[in-house]
Amino acid sequence: MPDLITIIEDDESIREMLRYYFHSVGYGVEDFESGEDYFQAVHDVQPDLYILDIMLPGMDGLEILRRLRGAPDTAHIPVIMLTARTAELDRVKGLEQGADDYVVKPFNPLELVARVKAQLRRYTRYNGTDKAESDVIDFNGLVINRGTHECWLYDKELTLTPIEFDILWMLCENRGQVISAERLFETVWGEKYLDRNNTVMVHIRRLREKMGEPSRNPRFIKTVWGVG
Repeated sequence: MPDLITIIEDDESIREMLRYYFHSVGYGVEDFESGEDYFQAVHDVQPDLYILDIMLPGMDGLEILRRLRGAPDTAHIPVIMLTARTAELDRVKGLEQGADDYVVKPFNPLELVARVKAQLRRYTRYNGTDKAESDVIDFNGLVINRGTHECWLYDKELTLTPIEFDILWMLCENRGQVISAERLFETVWGEKYLDRNNTVMVHIRRLREKMGEPSRNPRFIKTVWGVG
C-alpha cells in the first residue's frame, strides 16, 4: 500500500499540482480545502504525512496542527507546514507546536517532494520492528529506543515527533560533547546549513519543555553559548 499524504490547502491550483507530483512518485493523496472538511470526513486509515497551509479560512493551519499533536493517533505523524515568505512568526509558532518542517510559498514542488521523502524515511525507520540492544540508550533516567521510537524519562513516556526524536538521539549518542547547531541541522535534516539556527533552537526549546527541563540549570540539554 503506498504512503498516504494528506493535504489541507484552500488553493485548488496548489492541491492539483501537489496531487500530480505526489502521484507521479507513487504516493497516495487525499486533499481538503479546509480543516473543517478534514475533521468532518470519515478516515478509514491515518495518513503517513500531513501538509498544512497556515493561512486557511476558518480553522487555520496552526489550530489543525494543535489538534493533530493532541490526538494519540496523529501525535507522531510528520507535519510539513506551507507558509508565506513574510510569515516568520507563524513558522516559529508551527515549529513550537510540533511541525517537523516548513516550506515557504511560492515553492518548487520538487523541493517539497524531496522534503516529504526525507520525513517519510525518518518516520518509517522509527516505526519499524527492530529492537536491537544497540538501538537503546539508557542515560540517567532517560531511555531512548531507536528501534521502537519510544522515549521514557523517569518511567514517563515522552511523545516526540520524528524530528524531535532524531535530535534527542543524536545528542544522546554524543553526550558529553558540544554539538554545533550547524552539525545538528545537517545531520538531522540532511540539508546544508544556511543560517537556520532558529529552526534548531525552536526544536531544542520544545524538547526541553516536553522533558520538563529547568531553563536555568537543565540536566540533559545544555547550551554552550557561541559553540553549540
